Amino acid sequence: MSQPSWFNRLSICAGLAFLYLPIVVLVVYSFNASRLVTVWGGFSTQWYTAAISNQSIVEGARISFLVAAISATFATVLGSLAAIVAVRVRRFRGHHIFNGMLVAPMVMPEVVMGVSMLLMFVTLGIDRGPVTITLAHATFTMCFAAVVMQSRLVELDPSLEEAARDLGCPPFLAFMKVAVPNMAPAFVSAWLLSFTLSLDDLVISSFTTGPGASTLPMKIYSQIKFGVTPEVNAISTIILGVVVFGLVASRIVSRPSTKSSLAV
Repeated sequence: MSQPSWFNRLSICAGLAFLYLPIVVLVVYSFNASRLVTVWGGFSTQWYTAAISNQSIVEGARISFLVAAISATFATVLGSLAAIVAVRVRRFRGHHIFNGMLVAPMVMPEVVMGVSMLLMFVTLGIDRGPVTITLAHATFTMCFAAVVMQSRLVELDPSLEEAARDLGCPPFLAFMKVAVPNMAPAFVSAWLLSFTLSLDDLVISSFTTGPGASTLPMKIYSQIKFGVTPEVNAISTIILGVVVFGLVASRIVSRPSTKSSLAV
């Protein structure tokens, strides 16, 4: 295998620097003792204390985590059912349309989804608040959960369920006893991915929220309008840490799945 050229290496380094250098700067300046973001005044954790003591930020974080947890649960359940239909029930009218509609939210602009959700809630007379945000996030993240579950279902060996049915196990019980335990890592990965997407969402939340139901990203965006302070950097660093923890946990949980599939 030939080694990459100096141009390819330089391009990769430049691309990674463009993506991650601003994040590194944000994390470093979250420990800035000065109130000015661009002026380093020494190392301090006072802005983390200020962020934790800010009741508005704490309430926004509570709503965000609650909405993310509930919407991720709904998205994982509905996405799993959709994946089962897409993979196991292959022959029915509109199968290709169903698969296309299942992944459409992944490529659809969030502004379009936010406006459509807003119009639907207004038409149905539903008061906007945490419930509407949860429903919108569950709808948005369900397609991502479905894709994760589809990839796992495709990898499962159907002969295992066939062997269970040959031994007298009903089809549904065979699926619950054989397939579902092997899909456990995919369930966790789908939930964590849906949780992360919901926690970071701003556009859809802005359209579907109501009075007294602002999420944490919305709180951060409203603070930026009046000027960026190291407190915003501290909040962003905390969010970054939560997201990285979720991704690492998903990777750790999914790793035994790969080993077991290779062993089979």
